[in-house]
Amino acid sequence: MTSSPATRRRALVAVLVVYLAGVARLTLWPEPAPDATFGLVRTVLAWLQERGLPVTYAATEAVANVVLFVPFGLLVGVLLRRAWWAVALGAATSAAIELAQRAFLPSRVPTVQDVVMNTLGAALGVAALLVARRVARRRTGRALPEEDPARTTG
Repeated sequence: MTSSPATRRRALVAVLVVYLAGVARLTLWPEPAPDATFGLVRTVLAWLQERGLPVTYAATEAVANVVLFVPFGLLVGVLLRRAWWAVALGAATSAAIELAQRAFLPSRVPTVQDVVMNTLGAALGVAALLVARRVARRRTGRALPEEDPARTTG
């Protein structure tokens, strides 16, 4: 039994709300994470470096910022008429987070790099969505269930 487009949309909105709550918790909590978490990350990085992998904390943080916003691009891209608008909304959301950190959370370190990396993550999410749509069309000859052909942006 297939669900209606309205039911699928409501489910996607619910997943987006849960995801955004997680992002808010991660980015807008007064303390970024317990010291033990940072110690564990540094221990893992040191272990990788001892084995010849040139992994740094800064690079790991940058990659984490990208990965954090990939779901944003996917989810918002599905919900919008023009999927690529999710990139602009991702940039705006990230900028709002960084501004809130600067204004209200003195223990946090807002940076332009975070906005750039989050925006890149949103763009990668949208790109993955569009590739998945194209592959689905080629395999089945029709659009994905979440995709209304009248809304296709390519």
